[in-house]
Amino acid sequence: MKPPSTLLSQAAGASSRRHLSHTPIAAAVTAAASSSSSAASPSCPASSSSSAASTFNGCLRPLPASQLASPSRCASISQPQTFSALLRSHPGPSRGATLILSNRSFSSSSSSKRPHAEQRGPRAATLAAAPPYGRIAAAIAALSIAANLYLLSNPSSPPSSARSNNAGAYLYANPTLKHEYGSAADFTRGIQDLKAYFAKETGGAWQDHVSQDDDELERKGYDENGHRVDSEGMRPSVVVWPRHTEDVVEIVKIANRYKMPLVPFSGGTSLEGHYTAPFAGISIDMSRMNKILAFHPEDGDIVVQSGIGWEAINSFLAAEGHSLFFPLDPGPGATIGGMIGTGCSGTNAVRYGTARGEHFLNMQVVLPNGEVIDTRGGRRARKSSAGFDLGRILVGAEGTLGIVTQATLKLQPRQPASGVACATFDNVEMATRAVNEILLRGVPVQCIELLDNEMMRAINASNLCGRSYDERDSLFFKLSGGQRAVEEAKAMITEASLKHGAKKESIEFEVDPKKADQIWQGRKEALWAVTARCQKDSERVWTTDVCVPISALPRLVRETQADLRSVGLTSSCVVGHAGDGNFHGLIPFDTADPESVKAATEAVRRMCLRAQDLDGSVSGEHGIGSGKVEFLERELGAGTIRLMKAVKLLLDPHNLMNPGKLYPE
Repeated sequence: MKPPSTLLSQAAGASSRRHLSHTPIAAAVTAAASSSSSAASPSCPASSSSSAASTFNGCLRPLPASQLASPSRCASISQPQTFSALLRSHPGPSRGATLILSNRSFSSSSSSKRPHAEQRGPRAATLAAAPPYGRIAAAIAALSIAANLYLLSNPSSPPSSARSNNAGAYLYANPTLKHEYGSAADFTRGIQDLKAYFAKETGGAWQDHVSQDDDELERKGYDENGHRVDSEGMRPSVVVWPRHTEDVVEIVKIANRYKMPLVPFSGGTSLEGHYTAPFAGISIDMSRMNKILAFHPEDGDIVVQSGIGWEAINSFLAAEGHSLFFPLDPGPGATIGGMIGTGCSGTNAVRYGTARGEHFLNMQVVLPNGEVIDTRGGRRARKSSAGFDLGRILVGAEGTLGIVTQATLKLQPRQPASGVACATFDNVEMATRAVNEILLRGVPVQCIELLDNEMMRAINASNLCGRSYDERDSLFFKLSGGQRAVEEAKAMITEASLKHGAKKESIEFEVDPKKADQIWQGRKEALWAVTARCQKDSERVWTTDVCVPISALPRLVRETQADLRSVGLTSSCVVGHAGDGNFHGLIPFDTADPESVKAATEAVRRMCLRAQDLDGSVSGEHGIGSGKVEFLERELGAGTIRLMKAVKLLLDPHNLMNPGKLYPE
């Protein structure tokens, strides 16, 4: 291995090849030493020469901002948290910058020849005698900081070689998502090309695959499950139904040809405006790509098109008599493509995790340029450490990085025994303490759901369940495992519930499937029970979610309930996946009343900010879409958002894939 001195001097000295002599690369780490030694600190004394610089001294140390502002000062860095300060403070390019390591100087104009030990002084000799990894680490850190400063200092005019060879890196400096799409005439030609393609592929029956029907466009532009009160400005120009991956490829190519935005649509169950079309373009409806392509029971996996729903998969497995199932259960009507896009979960997440786990062994994806890739090469191995796990970047990307057309799903065995339990409490704090104890004791629960007292009143008033429930804050449990495990779980749930305030007579437990289902109906019908409270056609239920650490859930629920009551939204209810701190607000409001819309909008906004202030997230499973994009930078930080945008622009430079969603602009 080449010594750090050689590596550093080569990096700094190759100005003719890397265009670094006129950049702040070296100055990002240390600038040329001035004739003054004022940059030195007591712990790192300067050399006695007139051009002395601060020594490295085997450590990293901070430099005052006043010194960072001058490229003639020697800048040393102490801790990772000071790196960003250095990047912010450095003024810009500097010629002849010098990197100081111990008593050695590596100038951008110097030779890469390694200095002799006698020329480097006793401290340098001591450092040289030490194992090399400390010096290598320092060198890597220095070059990393320098490179990042260069990118941030030169976002608009990188060297020509960098523009051609490293465009993606420069996008990270100041990425901007533009909305520069084709003209109306371009869109018309694009629609004609879509019709011509499907006419050729189907023997003239393009009408079955391409539509500009007003009702269809209205449906694709109106998010009836979300908070938008109309579809004005949200309608696509055309709706297209592909049959297979090859159709999707051609649609994407046409979209590129005429610069038409592409908005994926599957089950239409989005709650945050994912499938609306704020820039018109093509709505690509994946619902006809709903086939099971292969099933491997001996391996416990299944290959499906992305338009199939999770319920259809489980119905197929049950009808075939297999004791396997797909555990993600976000809600009725959800399809695999949308589940991947939003990073969904559901009631089973306590036991089986979310879509961000290892449920997807492979995904076939059409990239924004029309190229088709398989994220794991189309292979079905249960695990692999070969290369990037590209599938993970698509989970939660909301259709902005490509269109998933197929997926290989990992199935789970159904447990031989199951049961349902319910317990009621005087308040959410008591219920949450019981949940914490149950989880920490390792009780084999599949679901733990929290329904507040207002929700229980709505369920009873709806008469949807064929029975009545105690109208107090309630926990609903699903248990699964062996018979003995279920019995042990019952005992531990009972013990924990009683310990934290539940009355013995309020605790129900059933293993008989019909009786268990009757108890669970209360949780199953929760949303429809709240919807039943709407008395006018203009009334709707705003359904949204946030997620916090479980210990913060009582405060979140309590403060949100009080907030909703204070603004007159008294019919609002709470249901949550208590096992992972995921909280759903179901808020009836009147779309015909501007004050009602405003009250609901502002209440949801406060709920999101409240969740973030409690170390939580604005979405546990519904995604960001257009509904929560304003909160994302506050949650993830500006640096993370810049990197997300850089990835987006690298894959989709024309911003055609589902524009206006996910990324703050």
